[in-house]
Amino acid sequence: MPTYVRPIARGALRRAALHVVVPVAVLVLVLAGCGPSPTAEERRPNVILVMTDDQGYGDIAAHGNPVVQTPNLDTLHAESIRFTDFHVDPTCSPTRAALLTGRYATKTGVWHTIAGRSQLHREETTVAELLGEAGYATGIFGKWHLGDNDPFRPQDVGFDDVLIHGGGGIGQTPDAWGNDYVDDTYWHNGHREAFDGYCTTVFFDHALSFIEAHRSEPFFLYLPTNVAHAPFRAPDPYVQAYRDAGVPDRLARFYGMITHFDEQFGRLRRRLEAWGLADNTILIFMTDNGTAGRAYNAGMRGYKGSQYEGGHRVPFYVHWPAGGWTGGRDVGALTAHIDVLPTLLEAATVQPPTDVDLDGRSLVPLLEQTGAWPDRTLFVHSQRIQHPEKWRRSAVMTERWRLIDGEELYDIRADSAQKTDVASAHPAVVSELRAAYDAWWDELADAFDRYTRIVLGRDVETTSRLTAHDWHNPESEVPWHQDQVKQDPVLNGFWAVDVARSGTYEIALRQRPRGVQHALSGTEARVAIGGVDRSVPIPEGAAEVRLRVELETGPTRLHTELTESDGTTRGAYYAYVERVE
Repeated sequence: MPTYVRPIARGALRRAALHVVVPVAVLVLVLAGCGPSPTAEERRPNVILVMTDDQGYGDIAAHGNPVVQTPNLDTLHAESIRFTDFHVDPTCSPTRAALLTGRYATKTGVWHTIAGRSQLHREETTVAELLGEAGYATGIFGKWHLGDNDPFRPQDVGFDDVLIHGGGGIGQTPDAWGNDYVDDTYWHNGHREAFDGYCTTVFFDHALSFIEAHRSEPFFLYLPTNVAHAPFRAPDPYVQAYRDAGVPDRLARFYGMITHFDEQFGRLRRRLEAWGLADNTILIFMTDNGTAGRAYNAGMRGYKGSQYEGGHRVPFYVHWPAGGWTGGRDVGALTAHIDVLPTLLEAATVQPPTDVDLDGRSLVPLLEQTGAWPDRTLFVHSQRIQHPEKWRRSAVMTERWRLIDGEELYDIRADSAQKTDVASAHPAVVSELRAAYDAWWDELADAFDRYTRIVLGRDVETTSRLTAHDWHNPESEVPWHQDQVKQDPVLNGFWAVDVARSGTYEIALRQRPRGVQHALSGTEARVAIGGVDRSVPIPEGAAEVRLRVELETGPTRLHTELTESDGTTRGAYYAYVERVE
């Protein structure tokens, strides 16, 4: 069992609003002290949510791809209920925020993948918290990408067992220095730990260990692998098989990652069967945005990052034999990532909290073919900038229509490739969808100028390791990858922080993380935070300088400067902040 203890600050506030739906007869027996222990068939379903990174709708053989080999996904496709008009955001972090909260990502403070805009606001409630409070063991293994510091980490928002890399991809600035997919160092329940083997295998290994440890209780396993995100690296045999078939090298590496994942996914399913867990486990497979492979795209327009269909329509398979969610059936209703949380809560007989404004709706009526499914209008956008801009790379969606950037209109039923703009022929439809977007935009406005703040000085993170990945910069130009950091770019920004306790803090500035020797550029180092502005000389050859400052509680900004003799300044790409008194 993991030793991590779930924080009570979030859950305790909502326990009064959260309750588990229990049949009255069972409740009477339990209160009388004679209730039987639930059998595997009677207990709440386990939940396994598997999500790949940058694998598009067309990167599955069952969807018509003539090259990629995905036999285990193809089997799941044949056995599952498949949502064929299911949408996410066009990029990584926003999809993850919406998926875990049931709310549009922008409301949660997440609309970018870097620059301080990929951190989940501390007020948000995740499906892990809600299921955890209902008695589920919770674990995540793979890519998080919603913040690397308190209070954004998985263990801060309901996950008991955590094994993740840093940032949005292996090798990015927050990740362990030098990680390259093989024999890497990851964060395991808040601590750095070295692992042997290829990343996908490591994450599946630990996911299986988590399942085995919790076989006798309901569990929620979130398995968001980092594949097939760039850089495209996979074990040689998987790549060589595609090269031998004449596939260009870049695509061979991309497909090699997917095929290796598919093999691991098959291993997961076989273990569920062997443990007798497959029948009462809700198994979901999906991806987080459109393809980065940019090859076969199932006839859709656009790829990862696009507001067109290929940027955000993804596979979504649901399989739960005990619940009757099987049979290889397609569901064509307009659905999205925001629907996953309410669906899982209903399946687990957990009432949603009354103090959270969910944007999604439960998919159970579609899964069970019961009840009405009213028409709806959904929205996605790609706002990879510091402050969102209205209509930027946006799609307003109904069952029939797609309004792109507020100007182009496509009849998706008749024109799935979005080749013919019919806005001029349907001005009333354009006006209606623009009005819907206007109302939605007004709902988002409160989030635009609000910062998600890294908390300094709490015991749950005694030393905060801040990285340039999370700088706020007006142009969102930050060194978000280690390859960029190695170039020592002349860039800067600030970290939005919140000082939890007054006292003396030591701030260490570096251009490489601790453990990597690299002389600081410049002759003077400066820190500005909470009304304190201090500078110290940089000793020749020093890899780190430390400054002590007195800070009061409350929100503020941390800004650093390393100044060279010619006046050139850059920020410290890494800052370590520790409360010492």
